[in-house]
Amino acid sequence: MKFTPRPVRCFPKFSVTTAAVAAALLASACGAFADVKLPAIFSDHMVLQQGIPLTVWGWADDGEEVTVKLQGQEATTTTRGTKWSVKLKPLTATATPCVLTVAGKTRVQLQDVLVGEVWICSGQSNMEWPLRASFQAEADIAAAANPNIRLFTVPRVKADAPLADIKGSWTACNPGSAPGFSAVGYYFGRDLEKALKVPVGLIHTSWGGSPAEVWMSNDVLAGNPAYKRDILDGYTAALERAKEAKAKFDADAAKLAAQGKKPAGRPPGGPGWKPSELYNAMIAPLIPFGIRGAIWYQGESNAGRAHEYRTLYADMITNWRRDWGVGDFTFLGVQLAPFTKILPEPADSNWAELREAQWLATQKLPNVGMAVITDVGDEADIHPRKKGPVGARLVLAARAIAYQEKIVSSGPIYKSLKVDGARALLSFDHIGSGLEARGGELKGFAVCGDDKKFVWAKAEILPDNTIAVSSPAVAKPVAVRFGWANFPVVNLWNKDGLPASPFRTDDFPMITAPKPAAK
Repeated sequence: MKFTPRPVRCFPKFSVTTAAVAAALLASACGAFADVKLPAIFSDHMVLQQGIPLTVWGWADDGEEVTVKLQGQEATTTTRGTKWSVKLKPLTATATPCVLTVAGKTRVQLQDVLVGEVWICSGQSNMEWPLRASFQAEADIAAAANPNIRLFTVPRVKADAPLADIKGSWTACNPGSAPGFSAVGYYFGRDLEKALKVPVGLIHTSWGGSPAEVWMSNDVLAGNPAYKRDILDGYTAALERAKEAKAKFDADAAKLAAQGKKPAGRPPGGPGWKPSELYNAMIAPLIPFGIRGAIWYQGESNAGRAHEYRTLYADMITNWRRDWGVGDFTFLGVQLAPFTKILPEPADSNWAELREAQWLATQKLPNVGMAVITDVGDEADIHPRKKGPVGARLVLAARAIAYQEKIVSSGPIYKSLKVDGARALLSFDHIGSGLEARGGELKGFAVCGDDKKFVWAKAEILPDNTIAVSSPAVAKPVAVRFGWANFPVVNLWNKDGLPASPFRTDDFPMITAPKPAAK
């Protein structure tokens, strides 16, 4: 009887691993290969990115010659250690299925491969939120069958060191696969495929509740003194406190057990999210798979540290771009949706400050965009169900930034302030066909004088598409804020159907800004 060796899987599914365990798995599982192996991100039904050089990689026996064939191209390399890698020249988009062949001592053929546009979909729970739980999704699910859209979901895994592989496989988008996929990702892919008329591949990698720092590499965090102190060292201190609390609980429980009693409550929990653990397990294994860009819906878990997010968010984007090594690929964020109690008077807001930090990244870095969704929030639900408009606005941003289309892709963005007597005159970018107030007079504007005390203000759109803001309580305006609240009630749009982004013209210290050290 002929013996057929079974393929080796480098990394079985698990929830948490340490660097030592990861190294042991790699050494034992990948030390000898009976078959040429590709990472899971390469599978039947995948989409490869058009228009850029593509890296195809995997594992085989040391010294084994491996040849990759696709669309008339052929590239050969020799395995070094256990890793091999080849570069393919840029491909042309095609909806005609092709075959990717990888041959060494054995042969792997991936069927039904398309070439088009590939996007990462990442973040926390509002990106993770499934299509089936979204607003009136029944009709969209029923109509989800589209062989030109392909889906890949990265399993939720944590790791202490970068992993080489994950589990998972690509699938065609249909009423069976779409309901559990990211709703924002689905709507983005659906509208993008419709606009570009090329295949679209979506790689969903998100985890509810995750802060931005868990999606960043350890070397980037360690290389910034503030991140090392506040994030890395902060986690280490929290871990020690958690261990001490657990030890005390166990000791107290043992004393009570000797008396025939049980402790009240549960054992104390751990220190929370460990920095870099999702980057290691859910981003690193995808690199350097060819992509056009990423869409990102996250920030709720960092709102309490909104001032830090000014640099953290931009540094995370730079971190991903550095590691993918394909230049400044397009990165599109979703501005936080309105949430929590509406305040009767203007006040500081950490959610507003987080939104500002998101916008600042679009000014600091090239090819970064933002979708404003002030109209789809839910005061009582941090997970607003209307995800269709989110995907649609991300597509407009993608078409403008990634694909250089001359379209109106954003609502009004604050540009400048000029004081004219008792009026503050505001100018805007992205006015499109003009400014408009939806549903009555403009709402959400506040103004202050030298005392820095904001009051609600009257605002009106002038014929030149500037906005005049004033209040009887402020004789000489100093600063204006718009939508500066956790739950902004606003109605400024452009006539092209896109809402204005909340903003402030001042730089007054916020409630979440670091306090100066005591003297």
